[in-house]
Amino acid sequence: MPEIIAGIEIPDTTIAADATRAVAESSSPLLFHHSRRVFLFASLHAHTLGLAPDPELLYVASMFHDTGLHTPATDAVQRFEVDGADHAQRFLLDHGASREAADLVWSAIALHTTPGIPERMAPEIALTNLGVLTDALGVRLDDLAPEAIEEIVAAHPRGDFKNGFMRAFHEGLKHRPDTTYGTINADVLERFVPDFRRANMVDRVMNSPWAA
Repeated sequence: MPEIIAGIEIPDTTIAADATRAVAESSSPLLFHHSRRVFLFASLHAHTLGLAPDPELLYVASMFHDTGLHTPATDAVQRFEVDGADHAQRFLLDHGASREAADLVWSAIALHTTPGIPERMAPEIALTNLGVLTDALGVRLDDLAPEAIEEIVAAHPRGDFKNGFMRAFHEGLKHRPDTTYGTINADVLERFVPDFRRANMVDRVMNSPWAA
């Protein structure tokens, strides 16, 4: 019997079930609940915006979007969003999904913290970003029915989300500070790492080896 929260059906497929299990086992409870809320909020927004994402792909993107904060996907030091995207892409390919589907989810996760671009892309990409913005920042929360929000938070409690979320970002980024260049992730290290100095594009241009 499918699981339904706030009128949204959790995809009842092997891929979705395995994604739930994989993230539950590899992530913290705080990020697991956050990821499920991201899918639910994204799905509610899909209805109000008239978008029709593939529910399974939106679910996988939502569930894996923060996995890079915990487990690097490769030995390469890279942005946590790219780690999470690599995890999800490999997961989908291992489960027999098409390259097109895996690449779509990769883009949704890799771009989920990037302002101004995801909303112009495929529904799965746009909605992953919007679901994250709603749960983390409250963006467009007023567009959603209060009773739906209440049901989602009852099923997946926020707890001390704001502080816990910042701690998760700090722990996931402090050993790879250079990967935060040009991203909102630098905000976290600037707040919590006393000797962190944000790199900026102006310095990089002015200090380049070019004479002029």
